[in-house]
Amino acid sequence: MIQYDETRLAIEGMKPQIEELRGALNLDGIKIKLDELEMKTTEPNFWDDPEKSQAVLQQMGQYKNTIQGYEKLCQNRDDVLTMIELAEEENDESMVDEVKALAEKVKKDYEEMNLSTLMTGEYDSSNAIVSFHAGAGGTEAQDWVQMLLRMYTKWADSHSFKTEVLDILDGDTAGIKSASIRIEGFNAYGFLKSEHGVHRLVRISPFDASGRRQTSFASVEVMPEIEKDVSVEIRPEDIEMEVYRSSGAGGQHINKTSSAVRLIHKPTGIVTACQTQRSQLQNRDVAMKMLVSKLVQIKEQEHLDKISDIKGEQLKIEWGSQIRSYVFMPYTLVKDVRTKFENANVNAVMDGDLDGFINSYLKAKSLGEI
Repeated sequence: MIQYDETRLAIEGMKPQIEELRGALNLDGIKIKLDELEMKTTEPNFWDDPEKSQAVLQQMGQYKNTIQGYEKLCQNRDDVLTMIELAEEENDESMVDEVKALAEKVKKDYEEMNLSTLMTGEYDSSNAIVSFHAGAGGTEAQDWVQMLLRMYTKWADSHSFKTEVLDILDGDTAGIKSASIRIEGFNAYGFLKSEHGVHRLVRISPFDASGRRQTSFASVEVMPEIEKDVSVEIRPEDIEMEVYRSSGAGGQHINKTSSAVRLIHKPTGIVTACQTQRSQLQNRDVAMKMLVSKLVQIKEQEHLDKISDIKGEQLKIEWGSQIRSYVFMPYTLVKDVRTKFENANVNAVMDGDLDGFINSYLKAKSLGEI
């Protein structure tokens, strides 16, 4: 039947790509590694070191997800072809929409798994710590930070990633001055590292009675969550710790005591903070992890031999430094300055539809175009 011909040809044509993906994912090698790790879990002293055993279980989970994801991709592809065959035998046109929807899922899942093969960085598989800071624009910029925080939370939800707010500083009259969140999931940092930079908003201001068009800026900083790194040595005397009462939403407990912690790395001026854990000690641990992640990231970006060479980033959150523009008025368009990828459906983007931007960045990066 002609209604199914295009879909069938497209799905049949994906067979070589899917087979090639198996090699790119190193599926056979992953299965061998998984067997080796499963053998480790049977050793008598495996659970003696909780930190190491947890790392092994996490690695096993990642391997299993990769294997299951590929097998599900192959199964869905076969299901599409089977459904088309049955529909044509029965001369049934009622399955057209269902077949097309499953075929689109096959294409999307293939693209996502194929992109994961580009995750070759040392920390790409790590969780991501994403921080937001309001720039030029006052209340407008603080409202823009809140919008961005929602956007990335929506993106994380759509990929079944877990999101946790680590620190938040409310705006003076509306919005958020700054915030940090952890996005937990395999390759979270690998995908989100493309979002690091200044984001520009153009819209009619809801805070301006005259209804004038306003331009606002906010920075998005993305770091891998790093538990430990032997290349980073932070001396206790280089850390200044401040405690304060939490300011964001978080129930009764969060505002009763000065349990929030801010760490200042004196040699570089880098500041990290956490206020959402239940104790001062837990907040300090999270803030320290953020500090380590930040120092490692800068050290790698600047190709430095030692942490003492880091002076801290001085990123101007203003006109001319943006990586992406979000225009609500006089037309609607979101455009990435680096890849030129664009999406005119600004509402979908603000609801977390960022895959097009992320994918285009990763592809361009792998080809050396940016």
